[in-house]
This record gives sequence, structure tokens and C-alpha cells, in this order.
Amino acid sequence: MIAAMLDDTRPVLVVEDDAPIARLIQMHLEASGLKVQCCGNGDDAIALLQEGAYRAVVLDRMLPGSGGMKVLRFIRRNPEEMLPVLMVTALGQTADRVQGLNEGADDYLAKPFEPEELVARLFALLRRSVAKAEAALSHGSISLDSDTYMVNVGGHTVSLRPLEYRLLQVLMKKPGKTRSRDYLLDHVWGQDTYVEPRTVDVTVKRLRKALEKCGSGDCVQTIRGMGYRFNGDESGPHT
Repeated sequence: MIAAMLDDTRPVLVVEDDAPIARLIQMHLEASGLKVQCCGNGDDAIALLQEGAYRAVVLDRMLPGSGGMKVLRFIRRNPEEMLPVLMVTALGQTADRVQGLNEGADDYLAKPFEPEELVARLFALLRRSVAKAEAALSHGSISLDSDTYMVNVGGHTVSLRPLEYRLLQVLMKKPGKTRSRDYLLDHVWGQDTYVEPRTVDVTVKRLRKALEKCGSGDCVQTIRGMGYRFNGDESGPHT
């Protein structure tokens, strides 16, 4: 899960009209390894969310232009969007916090707050977001079940070994993108584990053999001299 969090290069959008607070939040988030983009107006935030991709939003409730609640409602218009939202506000009343949570905020932090607590709460939301995304990962007719290490292809189910499952999971996150053996070693086996690059080839071979049972052995392709990629066009069972 940590690898998945570090592999995500989308910025966190900080929507805060108090410039010193915005800079403080940005400084602490960037020190924690996250990319950050700031804006101080609710209308600008909505425009940015329409145009770009973000991994989370730190959202002030009291904003010029569209207020924080309006921005939150805009984010939650799409029920499939799992964008984590951490709301911050000087309004400390219980009713205000309850309203924010009921409207779809994932967590609520009252001002003044310690920057370290904001960072910790945001990382907790990101971990939950990654877990949800990995558990629900699917492409075309292929879907993965992270609880059982099983893959379902158009109604056909096959059980995978944990490393085979993790390998397929990493490749499926970016369909069509070639991943080198070194990348796969780092993100499947872990940077602190030493294994031979040949181990990747052996695991791919086992994965393909397992997927052949449901007619999808060709969805993991070899790119000669570069590595492997998941090809969604080949993910359906052959008849």
C-alpha cells in the first residue's frame, strides 16, 4: 500500500484563502513527500477540479466565491469519485462538523490545528482511499478480489498466489504502460527485498498459466528489452 501511495504523482489540492495557513499546510505536506497545489477561492477550486486530477482535497469551509460546502457538493456529484476530502474550518460547533460530514467530507479538523495532525489525518484518508481502489480494481472483463487473491474474468474465476496477484494488480493500475523488471521488483516484492530480475519472468509465466484457465493469458504482454504491460484489449475470455 505504501508503494501505491508513493507511486501516485497527483497533487493534493489545498483550498484555503488565508495565505499564511495555506503556505503552512503546503510546507508540511510537501515535507511528507506529497505534491501540493493551492488556491484561495471556491470558484477557482471548482474550475481546477473540473480540469485536473487530484488525489485529495484539504478544504476550508469559509471561502470567497463558492463556499466550502458548495465545493464539497460539487466533488460529491459523482458517486464513483473516491476523492478524499479533509475539511478544515474555524467553525467549531458540533452542528457545523456534522453537516460537513453528512455532505460527504471524510474528516473534519477545527482551527487552530497542529500541522502534524493535519498531515496524519490526510495520510489516514489516503491509506483508506488506496485500499478501496485496490480492492475494487477492474478493467474490462477482469476484476480483482484483494481479500481472496482471486481474479474474475467474465464469470470465470481463478485463484492466484499472492505474488502473482500483486504483479497483476500493479500492471492493471496503468493499462498499456510498460513496467520494467526493476519497477516490478520494487513495487511487487519491495525495495528492501533482494531477488533476481529473473524472478519477475518466472512469476509472469505462472501468472499467464493461471489466467489461461479463463482464456486471458495474453493480457500480460512482454515488451522485448523493456518489461511487461497489461493490455486490456486482451482481457476477455476467448470463446
